Amino acid sequence: MCRILAEAVKAAGEVGARLKSIEMADTLYLSLWYPNLRLAGLAEKLTAVLNSFAKHGGESKVYSATVWPVSWSESPVFQQVYGHGERGMEPGQAVQDALELLHEDYAYEFQIGWLLWEYEPAADGIDARWVRQPRMVRVTGYGPLFDEGAYEQDGHVRIDFGSDAPFLDEELELDSDTAKHVEQNVRQLVDLTTAVEKESGATARLLWSELGESLAQRLATRLGMLN
Repeated sequence: MCRILAEAVKAAGEVGARLKSIEMADTLYLSLWYPNLRLAGLAEKLTAVLNSFAKHGGESKVYSATVWPVSWSESPVFQQVYGHGERGMEPGQAVQDALELLHEDYAYEFQIGWLLWEYEPAADGIDARWVRQPRMVRVTGYGPLFDEGAYEQDGHVRIDFGSDAPFLDEELELDSDTAKHVEQNVRQLVDLTTAVEKESGATARLLWSELGESLAQRLATRLGMLN
């Protein structure tokens, strides 16, 4: 578990100064930046990131694609729901569909399934158990003028993993079974983070949270490894 923690620390980067930390579930993001990226090259980066999910606990096809103009407060100019599993769309085609509307002030959002271990309490005669549950992850590519240049802080491509709860499970007693499943979820996160950076050619990455406390720091505290 110490090795997993060390890799999580490396993946997390410097995030402590964003906001004051709060003891609660947080939203986890990965931001990726590319040198001298032109808008025409965004499709290649998005396709590479989406393709990485199938190798690291995710689905091979995209669930949906949405195009946002100008800012998040505007209504989408394109939205296509392909469906789950085999009903989904190949990443390359989904990206091509969305980026037909290629504008500097647009953002391109894709949802793709990702499986993580989650704890199910006992209910209706079924014993408590750990199960692999799908969650929807959002992958967004930013045009340079979208939301007044949001890419400078959020990345040319940003992955929204949703709640960080599966990587900590702070509401559960930290026994050997919980530690094992948390470790597997963290390992999957680290592997995916490393893969999307390498396979998409990113030169900078940042794993960060809305509330500001490093996932690695919270994991270390959870394991009683910090004083």
